[in-house]
Amino acid sequence: MKKILYFIVIFCLIFLFFKTDLPAQNRGSLLEGLIYPQDFISKRESSYDRTGDNQDARSIEPGETLVLANIKGPGCIHHIWNTIAAGTSENPDKYYSRKIILKMYWDGEENPSVDAPIGDFFGVGHGLDYPFYSYPITVTSNGRARNCWLKMPFATSARIEVTNESDLPVRSFYYYIDYRKFNRPPDTNLRFHAKYRQEYPCNSGVDYLILDAEGEGHYVGTVLSVDPRDKGWWGEGDDKFYIDGDETPTLWGTGSEDYFCDAWGIRHISSLFYGCTFFEKPLTCLTAYRFHISDPITFKKSLKVYIEHMGQRTGKKGYWNEREDDFSSVAYWYQTEPHKEFFKIPPVNERLLRSLSVQKP
Repeated sequence: MKKILYFIVIFCLIFLFFKTDLPAQNRGSLLEGLIYPQDFISKRESSYDRTGDNQDARSIEPGETLVLANIKGPGCIHHIWNTIAAGTSENPDKYYSRKIILKMYWDGEENPSVDAPIGDFFGVGHGLDYPFYSYPITVTSNGRARNCWLKMPFATSARIEVTNESDLPVRSFYYYIDYRKFNRPPDTNLRFHAKYRQEYPCNSGVDYLILDAEGEGHYVGTVLSVDPRDKGWWGEGDDKFYIDGDETPTLWGTGSEDYFCDAWGIRHISSLFYGCTFFEKPLTCLTAYRFHISDPITFKKSLKVYIEHMGQRTGKKGYWNEREDDFSSVAYWYQTEPHKEFFKIPPVNERLLRSLSVQKP
């Protein structure tokens, strides 16, 4: 069944690459654009061995920060790949991808525009390694090869770094950062953002906040990880988007599984714009994603994104149980700078998986 799903995804990707309904001068598809001269210089930052030997990985000691790229602009990052071996062969770091923090800074800003555990940023929560296929992010090699193709423009500089917050070393961190160097600043003032947030457990009486942004831009994706604290289905919570200060939701959904484009529950699946990268019964611990690539959600002044943490029907008709499960998320969006700092990532021990039922594959 998995092979059939992967085949469908690959077929859809190829179809999208070839299909275009736009005039040729608009260069509306990836393959169509290749027939035109490219107005940039191809560049790369990677972990290759500077001595000319084949030791192409970097190590990161506990508490150490490794700068992956410090690029002078203008330019645009268009592909990031990495794979990681953490801990030692005798004592591997089981949940390393929740312990390594990825940060990206554009144009000399003080606060990072990307701030998330590296596993969550690449679509898999809980510190786990699982493969999945989507349009902007794909993870293979049993969850160990992470790829992102989201575009990340900058005018003067781009700085990307990772910090090892584990008490074990990262013995091998391999990476590519492929980017385009321009002769002039990109014709956009929007910058790519991604922000991790969590509530362990969700706050009673308040919808779970995914994003609180101020500025102009558009929302392009959500990764949500849930570790239930009780039995039963947790996913009856509606998604809510408050655009430009609206007091009631501008966009109001009908349930968690509905927002993630599934129905009658959620199951493990990969597709271009939505899916479930990890799913475990009986408590329905999971990570789900929804990318708004063909349907971005625009805002002029502000955007707040919430999802209810609701469960199964109670004995009183018309009401639903509010649940206090562990939620964590990554929001992806583009906006003008400066961006609002709305959450500080907690210490590593406070963001690890609580449920002992989950096992590494």
